[in-house]
Order: sequence, then structure tokens, then C-alpha cells
Amino acid sequence: MSSTHKALHDELHKLVSTHTVVLFMKGTPTFPRCGFSSKVAQILKQCGLKEYMAVDMLSRPDLKAELVKYADWPTLPALYINGEFIGGCDITTEMYQEGELQPLLQNTGLL
Repeated sequence: MSSTHKALHDELHKLVSTHTVVLFMKGTPTFPRCGFSSKVAQILKQCGLKEYMAVDMLSRPDLKAELVKYADWPTLPALYINGEFIGGCDITTEMYQEGELQPLLQNTGLL
């Protein structure tokens, strides 16, 4: 692993390990730049999550390329809760509809 890749990997690891909920997305929760990112941000809002770390990957193409390897997930958005990769839009939506996402978020203490 090159020093650049290691630095990006370390940055990703720090983000997901120091923030309870991290959403890697296109745009921001207020101004999403992709329908899938918008949907996940809306789901988090509907669950009552008021505060979380959102990372605009459009402004960080270097970090996006490393996230694909780090998460072993090829697309955005990518949701992490308590350091654990949850998934993208489809998985997050399904978990929300099945009532599986809400308990994960309740356990964060952020609701």
C-alpha cells in the first residue's frame, strides 16, 4: 500500500471510528447531489437522527476511490453506524422498511 493510499485508508478509519454515524454521500444532507444519497439522508431524518457526520465525496474523489476498497462497496452512499458498514441506499431502505435500522440508531444515543 502506497503512503497516499495508507493516509486515505487511515482517514477513512478515523472517520468511521470517531463518529457514531457516518454517511459518505454525493453532496450534503441539506443539498444532496444524488437521489440515492438524498433518500438515505431522508431516512436518517425520518428516524429522528439530528446529527451525524456526512462526507461529501464529490469534493473528495481521492477518498471515494479509497472508500470503494475500504468498504468493499462500489457505490455511494455508504452508511456506517458504530464503525460498522451498513450498506448503501437499497440496504438502508430495506432495513428502514423492515424496522431494523431504527434500533441500530437508537443504540447510538443520538436520537
